[in-house]
Amino acid sequence: MTNTASKILVPVGFSDQSIVAMEQAINLAKIKNSEVVLLSVMEEKHSIFDILSDNQIEDEKIKKRISSKLNEIAKEYSEKLGVDIETMVAKGSVYEKVCEVADMISVDLIVMGTNGSPKGLAKKFIGSNAEKVVRSAKCPVITIKGKNHKQGCDNIILPLDLEKETKEKVSYALEYARYWDSTVRVVSVVLKDNENVRSHLLRNLNLVKDFITNAGVKCTAELLEAEKKISLAEAVLDYEKNFESDLIMIMTKKEGSFSDSLSVTARTLIYNSDIPVMSIHPETRVHRTKPTTAF
Repeated sequence: MTNTASKILVPVGFSDQSIVAMEQAINLAKIKNSEVVLLSVMEEKHSIFDILSDNQIEDEKIKKRISSKLNEIAKEYSEKLGVDIETMVAKGSVYEKVCEVADMISVDLIVMGTNGSPKGLAKKFIGSNAEKVVRSAKCPVITIKGKNHKQGCDNIILPLDLEKETKEKVSYALEYARYWDSTVRVVSVVLKDNENVRSHLLRNLNLVKDFITNAGVKCTAELLEAEKKISLAEAVLDYEKNFESDLIMIMTKKEGSFSDSLSVTARTLIYNSDIPVMSIHPETRVHRTKPTTAF
């Protein structure tokens, strides 16, 4: 494997959704000058076995067939788009292997598809691999739902609140906006009649807008008012449709949280957004800030 400054890891299960995610990752890799690493994970009772073989064949034979198919895809897209693409096959738990490989080869981004919220027992006891990767990965993760996505990115939605760690998203927003000359649309949500939080959010919005604008990136800022019965995630999902947006950037959890769970807002956006969602882990800080009602 070549030693490049940037690597994008793409879990591929050969489903239509994973191929869509792979194509978007390759398009991004061209702009970031990144190497793409395609990873297939052999897992018992995984659909990959149904596609490529039956359960009677030894693991080594299955691995060879998976590797062959993965290499074919890598060769096709590498030649077509001029991107360095490596392949890997591992055996075990999907999300554990994705995170393990991401650490092992020092990727700076994971891009993976999601088919939406898991149902039934999977929702209660297992959850989705996408959610588990978002929860466990040390690098940012872009989850992609749906099959109709353009190559570029005109509008990036940046939900912001009063928490200090959410401002870490600003550096990523600047980076990605510069790739496509995108507009960063900073947005906060406040419940009606909450004047104290409103004034703080407005001040925060204006500071961030000025910072992004002074950095030479187009930016807008808006404070959304939501009824108590409307969740923060729903407000953002409605907002992004106004601009034919292409990417939402969120934090996976608040700094100082000892829970490994995603917030309800993060989970709702990941599962229900029709556009890609980039989830970013907050850096560890010594000083804690008091939680607020927003992101």
